Order: sequence, then C-alpha cells, then structure tokens
Amino acid sequence: MKKRRSMFDFDDFMGTGFPDFDEIEKMFEEMTRGMMDDRKWKHAKPGNPLVYGWSMQMGTDGKPHFEEFGNVSTKAPDKVNDEREPLVEVINAEKEITLIAELPGVEKEKLHLNVDKNSVSITVNDPQRSYKKQLKLPAEVDETSAKAKLKNGILEVVLRKLKPSPPEKAKDVKIEG
Repeated sequence: MKKRRSMFDFDDFMGTGFPDFDEIEKMFEEMTRGMMDDRKWKHAKPGNPLVYGWSMQMGTDGKPHFEEFGNVSTKAPDKVNDEREPLVEVINAEKEITLIAELPGVEKEKLHLNVDKNSVSITVNDPQRSYKKQLKLPAEVDETSAKAKLKNGILEVVLRKLKPSPPEKAKDVKIEG
C-alpha cells in the first residue's frame, strides 16, 4: 500500500529516522484544516497578526522535542492570545545555561526579566507588542549570576549553574535504508 502524500511530508523534510513525525504530520494537517475554518477566528482582532510556529531540538534522551511559539496554539486553536510566546532556544552547557529569545521590535525599557534558580520569566508589555514566556530551566542556576543583553530584537541571557553537569557522551545513531 502506497503511503498517502500529505500537505506536510516530513519524510522529504527530515528523512525517515524519526517515528514521531507521523504524529506531528497529523497534528499539522488537523491544525491547518482548523485554520481554514473562519468561525475559529472570531476572537482575532483586526490588525493583530496570528502567529504560530514551532522549533525542534534534539533532547538529551536522543529524541526530538518540539516547542510551540506565537499567539495561537494547537491546544486551543480557536483562541488568540493577547501576548505572543517568543521563540526561545535553551543551550544547556556544562557550567551555564544560555537562553536566546527572539523579541522583534522590543525596547529594553519595556522588557521585564525575572529569574529564580529553577525558571525564567520573560514579559514585554507594550501597546505595540506583548510577549510572555515562562521557562523551566534544565538545571538549577545561581540567579545572581544572570547576565542579559538585548540587541536587534535578540535577547541573550546567561546563567551560571549551581552544579556543573558532566559532559554528555555522544550517542551512535543507527542509519536505516
């Protein structure tokens, strides 16, 4: 039986090494069908963009992990949030954790950053744009070590870990086909 070709063909996109892509492919098809239904967007305000995206990072468990961002979610596709979740990359190094967040058009005076030893909160309250993101950190950090800079809409936050983690061992990946 030939596999049905869908709107999002992840086999072409990523190869056949990730079994979770069939589930992700179904999720995108359902979401796209849902987005075509005008009744779902009755909460959207004219002039405010609908933003949805996702990022993928390889987890320490060797599996891909997906994170949504924007002001629309697959969990509640008929709801449009006033704040957008920014795209955030978390880099978990041996002695520190670095967060890189995309906050286009944000001025540092409108940005509020809150750090404790287990989490980081990013909030922007501006009539032009609002962002909000709460992140659980992969390790405990010294909150007094936080250093942040905002340049050209990119926020970079560096946090020193309380307990350095040993370097991860490389994992062999089986190549199919």
